[in-house]
Amino acid sequence: MDKIDVITKKLIKFRDERDWEQFHNSKDLALAISIESAELLELFLWKESEEFDKDNLKEELADILAFALLLAEKHEIDIYEILNAKVSKNEKKYPVNKAKGTAKKYTEL
Repeated sequence: MDKIDVITKKLIKFRDERDWEQFHNSKDLALAISIESAELLELFLWKESEEFDKDNLKEELADILAFALLLAEKHEIDIYEILNAKVSKNEKKYPVNKAKGTAKKYTEL
């Protein structure tokens, strides 16, 4: 069992002990990810790009990742598999010889 499976099981145990699965439908999990992402953005609001509290960053990332793992588990989605597929897709969209050193979108390369 890998670390992602271990933490997902721990999240499910925490959720189930509190009878919260009833609130964890796909829509609400997606909304929770979005809301927590907004809280992440708030850490950077009106500050320099690298000016933030690292402990707060960890907290917000943990919230986002927890809800993402629960949403993936709900739909039996393998996190490793989808991330690996996304990296492969992006390697094709952003070939090194065109994308290196630029922030342009693949449609502009």
